[in-house]
Amino acid sequence: MAVKALLFDFDGTLLNTNELIIQTFMHVLNERFPGQFSPKDCLKFIGPSLKQTFNDIAPGEEEALIAKYRAWNLEHHDELVSQYPDVVSTLEQLKAQGILLAIVSTKRNDTIDRGLSILGATHLFDVRIGTDNVKNVKPDPEPVLLALERLGVDKADAIMIGDNSHDIEAGHRAGVRAAGVAWAIKGEAYLQQYQPEFILHHMTDLLDIVKEG
Repeated sequence: MAVKALLFDFDGTLLNTNELIIQTFMHVLNERFPGQFSPKDCLKFIGPSLKQTFNDIAPGEEEALIAKYRAWNLEHHDELVSQYPDVVSTLEQLKAQGILLAIVSTKRNDTIDRGLSILGATHLFDVRIGTDNVKNVKPDPEPVLLALERLGVDKADAIMIGDNSHDIEAGHRAGVRAAGVAWAIKGEAYLQQYQPEFILHHMTDLLDIVKEG
């Protein structure tokens, strides 16, 4: 099998948005449910879509809570995100080798674009799939399959990469290999439970994986 395309989750994989996400959830939840949630509780909200999360927490209030989440998140986005080592330089090397690159995220496209701009990586991606593009988000295979379709790449020639169970499950359900990132906030052991074919301990590990196929 050759590796012709790499599909990336965004939050917690390419850009460190963990602090931003946790602080945003704490702001929204403390206002609605004072004292009922801790930052540790918010870890389980990293991965699912906002609609899924707020529907579980407060059914019927999800749209109002999503609006509050997005407003605070946008206001504080740039100050609370940070970069992981060698992400952009590795993506540039992969791109130079002819590897197709895509983002498959549970974020909206405008927020993905905001993060890509901070990374300075907007020009590197051939396709980006956000919640705007699909009916069903990860772990459903729909976004992964849509990315493959738009890239024109066969399942056997792609790898889905992410920091959460949703990424690995979506990849496997779509019939592609999956890689977990050891810098995930939930930890490497958590990701290993979902049996990814690869674990990246550093972004540059992808260079060897692509070379070996």
